[in-house]
Amino acid sequence: MNWMSVFAQAECYDKFLDRFANTFQRDRWDSMHARIRLAEDQLALLKSFQRRMPVICLAGTWCGDCVNQCPIFDHFARASSAIELRFLDRDAVAEVRDMLSMNGGHRVPVLVFLSEDGREVFRYGERTLSTYRRLAQREFGASCPTGIVPPADNETAAVVSEWLAEFERAQLILRLSPRLRSMHND
Repeated sequence: MNWMSVFAQAECYDKFLDRFANTFQRDRWDSMHARIRLAEDQLALLKSFQRRMPVICLAGTWCGDCVNQCPIFDHFARASSAIELRFLDRDAVAEVRDMLSMNGGHRVPVLVFLSEDGREVFRYGERTLSTYRRLAQREFGASCPTGIVPPADNETAAVVSEWLAEFERAQLILRLSPRLRSMHND
């Protein structure tokens, strides 16, 4: 897969929402975006990222998991000049959707972390461990939260922390890469 070609087809957060979200969906995304708060140590970590890190987020504006998580990614990208975040609608490019299927399903959001020269670093998605634990504790029948009722603030904070750990993981892989260290003479 030519990930940089996919990245070029994807859109920034606001353009993605402008293109794919109806008014109701946009209101939900905007409401969740306004609820996200990054702590000072989280902001400092994001600002410390040095390697350019393109990130593709496969998402759907209709998806409750995307409503609750994608605004977090936008906050990360706004806090770090190293993160170049783009969103691709799950059904826009069937080849990408199929390649990123998980457990036999077309789940979202799924992130693909890339190096500055377009090599895949790793993929991660669609829910964090704390989210799965919460869902398992509440019920074993629901497979797709609606996103209509936002998670509690402490649940959102846990998801922010878990996703930030994945972004940091990608950044550390890039910073420690012998190939990139050679390229950057560091």
